[in-house]
Amino acid sequence: MTKRVVVTGLGEVTPLGNDVRTTWENMKKGVNGIDTVTKFDASEYKCSLAGEVRGFDPTLYMPKGELRKTDLYTQYAVAAATQAYEDSGMTAESIAPDRFGVYIGSGIGGINTLITDHTRFLEKGPSRVSPFFVPMMISNIASGTVAIKYNAQGPNIGIVTACATSTNSIGEAYRAIKHGYADAMLAGGSEAAIVPMCFAGFISCQALSQATDKDRASIPFDKERGGFIMGEGGAVVMLEEYEHAKARGAKIYAEVVGYGCTNDAYHMTAPNPEAVASARAIELAAKEGGVAADGGLYINAHGTGTPLNDKTETHAIKRAFGQDAYRVHVSSTKSMTGHMLGAAGGVEAIAAILALDEGVIPPTINYKVKDEECDLDITPNEAVRAELKFALSTSLGFGGHNGCLAFKKI
Repeated sequence: MTKRVVVTGLGEVTPLGNDVRTTWENMKKGVNGIDTVTKFDASEYKCSLAGEVRGFDPTLYMPKGELRKTDLYTQYAVAAATQAYEDSGMTAESIAPDRFGVYIGSGIGGINTLITDHTRFLEKGPSRVSPFFVPMMISNIASGTVAIKYNAQGPNIGIVTACATSTNSIGEAYRAIKHGYADAMLAGGSEAAIVPMCFAGFISCQALSQATDKDRASIPFDKERGGFIMGEGGAVVMLEEYEHAKARGAKIYAEVVGYGCTNDAYHMTAPNPEAVASARAIELAAKEGGVAADGGLYINAHGTGTPLNDKTETHAIKRAFGQDAYRVHVSSTKSMTGHMLGAAGGVEAIAAILALDEGVIPPTINYKVKDEECDLDITPNEAVRAELKFALSTSLGFGGHNGCLAFKKI
């Protein structure tokens, strides 16, 4: 017998704010979190804009002495996980350690640490490489660090599926609870990759927008879109078995009712234009969750702002829902945050959950020029109110990874 799974806690650090409430209020207002890069001098790069986290204080979540032992991506993960844990009202007494797990991933991991220690290695020799270099760099350490903080001795995986990382982390955590392996899971992802090397790499593969106007840079579904803008941060949700949550009187934001996970098996970076597998991920999540494609459904789309992604994703939604796709509310919050890579699916899942909870659909901002190939209702420029029953959050990642989460109002 399978279990019901609900969302009882939310936490995030984003370019729109260092907590859930600030981020969500700014999303509803259509605030643009993208601006000129300040983490390094990007003036000579073809892209000089990013969605940076501002004013983040990791000492609110970790002892000061631990900071030198952790990469920034782990600090974002710990912050988001701490917020979600505290928001849920969970305590050490209310969950058995072996029934509490953590699935927090990262698309790139500790790239800041890798670059810093590589430079030190080249300039000062192998004896000067930090003893913390390896544990700071590896992509699973955020999941392990959060587990240590909360004595979570249950299932623990650091998932790495590029831009689908958070979505897969939440989906697999949902399955772990649904099939009885855990009673509660902290799940999501984090990323801190606004560094020269990553910028150069994404520019080289022609993924980043070269727009210089921050209000015309991350423009999903717009005909003039030319690539994505990098973002950073972390996002984690607390998932919990329904009866466990109810027994302790937890606030329930929404129920997780479906999850689809597929692969294009097509190309290293480009989505399959036929959208067969990406549509199937949506179909799997929708079928499992009994999702109806009508005015009561909101989809927080992957919506990166690349020419290929947005038209392929539009095609995927149409393949999944047919003519009913035109009745569905869609938006891309990447227009405000930029593409947060491994953290993107977590931020977007939280946006979908809060949209469902409040009946407010966040907009796709800075939309001006209609693209005939992206002709769904993408909620242009201003938030709208709607009576929602279901919400989906979709993610597509390099390597052909596709993920979709389905949430139901409860």
